[in-house]
Amino acid sequence: MSGHSKWSSIKHKKALKDARRGKLFTKFIKEITVAARLGGGDINANPRLRTYEAYGPGGVAILVQVLTDNRNRTVADVRSIITKHGGNLAAAGAVAWMFHKRGLITVERAGVDEDRVMEVALEGGAEDVREAGDLLEIITAPEQFDKVKEALDRAEVPVGSAEVTMLPQSTVAISGKQAEQMVRLLEALEDHDDVQSVSSNMDIAAEELERLSA
Repeated sequence: MSGHSKWSSIKHKKALKDARRGKLFTKFIKEITVAARLGGGDINANPRLRTYEAYGPGGVAILVQVLTDNRNRTVADVRSIITKHGGNLAAAGAVAWMFHKRGLITVERAGVDEDRVMEVALEGGAEDVREAGDLLEIITAPEQFDKVKEALDRAEVPVGSAEVTMLPQSTVAISGKQAEQMVRLLEALEDHDDVQSVSSNMDIAAEELERLSA
């Protein structure tokens, strides 16, 4: 799972930069606009949230959540991005079974009391706390995510990233050219205005992932 957690941490740092550049604002405006158009003004009524399934370089499984008011345009865009980076769209159900919905909170291990982090997280309702390279992964049930995050915040634990996401049940190790293609594919998908989230079961060494994401 190290690839997924490390990527979440890197994404969090990139999101801060994107927010300053206004990219996240563009996505939020699109989300509100599409929902209002389709749901009569109720931003919670969202019939056009869709999931595409794909295989990336090296057979990595990918789930792409999109919000769109033009399905044909979006599926063409997503297919083009995936194909360009060495992957292909898969049939519905081909990879979704490999993932389950979980809260994922990461904490950089350097400079923290790991026993204390584990104690706070588990007492707060976390399912598991485990080491993943230079990170601690805190896994929660979706309904316990906010409670655990609040417990960590109260204890002043420095959280690197926090999201409810689709976690892979097993991973595929890739490196070299395939790892580079996969990182470029994830970046391209997440840059698309219609894409809300991307999950994969890639496992790339932390050092290589840092270098490719720099």
